[in-house]
Amino acid sequence: MSDPAAKTLVLVDGSSFLYRAFHALPPLSNSRGQPTGAVLGVGNMLRKLIASYETRHVGVVFDAPGRTFRDDLFERYKAQRPPMPDGLRAQIEPLHALVRTLGLPLVIEAGVEADDVIGTLAVRAVRQGYWVVIATGDKDMAQLVNGGIILENTMYDTRLDRAGVIAKFGVPPELIVDWLALVGDTSDNIPGVPKVGPKTAAKWLQQYGSLDAIIAHAGDIPGKVGENLRAALDQLALARQLATIRCDLTLPLAPDDLVRHDPDPRALRELLEELEFNSWLKQMEGDAPPPKPAVTANYEPVLTQGALQRWLDKLEAAEIFAFDTETTSLDYTRAEVVGLSFAVQPGEAAYVPVAHDYPGAPAQLPRDYVLEKLRPLLEDPKRRKLGQNLKYDANVLANHGVELKGIHHDTMLESYVLDSTASSHDLDTLAARHLHYKTIHYEDVAGRGAKQIPFHQVGLSEATAYAAEDADVALRLHRHFWPQLEAEPALKKLYETVEIPLVPVLSRMERTGVLVDVARLAEHSRELERRLAEIEREAHEIAGYHFNLGSPKQIQTILYDRLNLPVVKKTPTGQPSTDESVLAELAESFPLPRLILDYRSVAKLKSTYTDKLGQQINPRTGRVHTSYHQAVAATGRLSSSDPNLQNIPVRTPEGRRIRQAFIAPPGYRILAADYSQIELRIMAHFSGDANLRAAFAENTDVHRHTAAEVFGVPLEAVTPDQRRSAKAINFGLIYGMSAFGLAKQLGVERNLAQRYIDTYFARYPGVKAFMDQSRETAKAKGYVETLYGRRLYIPEIGSRNSQRRQYAERTAINAPMQGTAADIIKRAMIAVDRWIQESGAPVRMIMQVHDELVFEVAESFLDTAAAEIRALMASAGELAVPLLVEVGVGGNWDEAH
Repeated sequence: MSDPAAKTLVLVDGSSFLYRAFHALPPLSNSRGQPTGAVLGVGNMLRKLIASYETRHVGVVFDAPGRTFRDDLFERYKAQRPPMPDGLRAQIEPLHALVRTLGLPLVIEAGVEADDVIGTLAVRAVRQGYWVVIATGDKDMAQLVNGGIILENTMYDTRLDRAGVIAKFGVPPELIVDWLALVGDTSDNIPGVPKVGPKTAAKWLQQYGSLDAIIAHAGDIPGKVGENLRAALDQLALARQLATIRCDLTLPLAPDDLVRHDPDPRALRELLEELEFNSWLKQMEGDAPPPKPAVTANYEPVLTQGALQRWLDKLEAAEIFAFDTETTSLDYTRAEVVGLSFAVQPGEAAYVPVAHDYPGAPAQLPRDYVLEKLRPLLEDPKRRKLGQNLKYDANVLANHGVELKGIHHDTMLESYVLDSTASSHDLDTLAARHLHYKTIHYEDVAGRGAKQIPFHQVGLSEATAYAAEDADVALRLHRHFWPQLEAEPALKKLYETVEIPLVPVLSRMERTGVLVDVARLAEHSRELERRLAEIEREAHEIAGYHFNLGSPKQIQTILYDRLNLPVVKKTPTGQPSTDESVLAELAESFPLPRLILDYRSVAKLKSTYTDKLGQQINPRTGRVHTSYHQAVAATGRLSSSDPNLQNIPVRTPEGRRIRQAFIAPPGYRILAADYSQIELRIMAHFSGDANLRAAFAENTDVHRHTAAEVFGVPLEAVTPDQRRSAKAINFGLIYGMSAFGLAKQLGVERNLAQRYIDTYFARYPGVKAFMDQSRETAKAKGYVETLYGRRLYIPEIGSRNSQRRQYAERTAINAPMQGTAADIIKRAMIAVDRWIQESGAPVRMIMQVHDELVFEVAESFLDTAAAEIRALMASAGELAVPLLVEVGVGGNWDEAH
């Protein structure tokens, strides 16, 4: 046997374990009646395996729903099996969730069984130098055992190597398939030879050496059992084929891709709490990484003027202090302060309650009194403050007339700048990940679900522990992150000059909000309703049948059963897919899929915007207020939610109609300023390509310029179609588009698209060199960088899975450009906001949408504002080619384009 100290791959037969745990273990349910016994059983097996084999290479493989190739070989394959018990079916998804939350790769491949996936991965892994452990209770797997593969049954603590297989079955692994063909398998309905059991099959194989030899000597075997053998000869080949595990599948992943990750403690804890695995939860505390040196927590509730003054003195004396608010709502436009917490040293924090009003609550200092006492500190830009997501706290304080200044550090942004690809940057996750510290969760003090109480009704003792800990943990996290940022000058500069200064800018934008025309939205909503009805009528005429255009199941029936459209892709359950990409492909040849896509698009606009925006108007301001998020997109782009103002289509009539409802107040106009072709300009800068730089330097239409180069025609002879094709080439290639993708977009043959690409790179050799260099840099470092030093980690750049690797390579090319564009517009926002604040200009920045900034500008100030905004945005990036800013003005957002 190979050395177990060599790299080990553990492949878990998840389906086998699930079935066996369900039938072998006593039934178990949580308090909601949800069956959980099999999930717990398999979970314990997985933990045992992980503890036994200290390897990062693990894969948990499950059967996919639907038919497999064996069903096509033998219609009665597994036909005798009873339907899956409801109690077992209900545990499949929770078990999959548990596997993922434990950080284990989950593998499910349609059309084959888990055995075949395991066989293929195991054989490949051995070729690559792995020692493979297959965790299973399935006897069929014995055929895979060899010098590099063993079986382990965790349920019964048994292991099978080659000698173990011979001892158990009487034949070596290479004869297990023959043995199975003779014995048959009642559970899979594989026909064997009647009355031939394991011992007879083993005796024959020992005597004759193989199934083929037994068949050749079938006439020599006497008695009834010989007659049975001769009667079954016609089905033995099928039985052997059904019993053979395939080891030659084409899979989208390789053994090297099966890497387990450390579980997210918070997500795991939440899932265990939901399943009510209380013993596991208790053990989890014992299994946690050793805590960092303990910090004694001294959390003080501040209830008197004297205590408040003591803390004010501490805050004034501190070089920097951590700060947090507890509020009545997560909606910053409506939230009111319930209490404030502060920390000056690790373990030293206070909570000042101002609005806890449960029966028996102790007397507290009045909110207005506390805020007035704190105002000089909170509004002093020289008093340095830190916290977690301080933009929210700034917005809440603004509701009480306090302008938070001096935001010096934000732990959410420190984490984000250090690694934007991390899954989350919330306080609880960061504490668990970086401090190995379990925080008090909101649900711990306020309850959960329907029984959750508002924070102002939480007992003061619990509230103090929770709130003061937030400020304390933020301070500790800052002390953890800051040395890392100081060690990386480019990241430190990005954090200090872009991300932190942007916080008050976004806060002001959010609080300003956007004015919308409710009547126009309502009218548009009615028009969309009529448009949906028209699409529905037309679709019903084509289908010859009334069906629900919002039902994927009914769409599937119409497209594939009634109209017999080609099946482009199947779902994991083996059903023909109706997702957007499939419908888009079918829409190129058939009218109904196009109508369904139109219906979905119009319905989404109606439900998301025309119906909902009016309901999201804040009654106090009469405006819609979005939330901008800095720590979400890996590239540095801002995102928007509640409502999302960045996804309103600009190229469709319906989308433009929605933008018409974004209006200016009386005396003002909407001004929209948009960077023109910024990512192509960034490409010209990064690549140093002389031809591309010349096009921008001479202010040539870059798409016409590319068309002239690619199609070999004079600039003045470029046709509109050629320009459109060149535009697709320009933008497609910086997103890493392949010849296949370009051919599909242009509607040409693949070889012609490849010629276009080859010609493009011949005319712009610097672009090709930059793309190649970006891929190599990503492979060498694991990340690429923007012009301003933002790191964009690309963990799958070395993946053995070609699809993942190719996607990572495309990301390596595009991310520096998209990330640099995000950095530039953030720098522009800071510069424009500074001009507005310092000059008192009658201008309000109200929206940021990717490469565009939107303002409300006093009518008398339009020319000045347009010139100043254009100049500030154009100078926000130091590129080798000019940054062009296009400015438009109108009574609404659409007119400003």
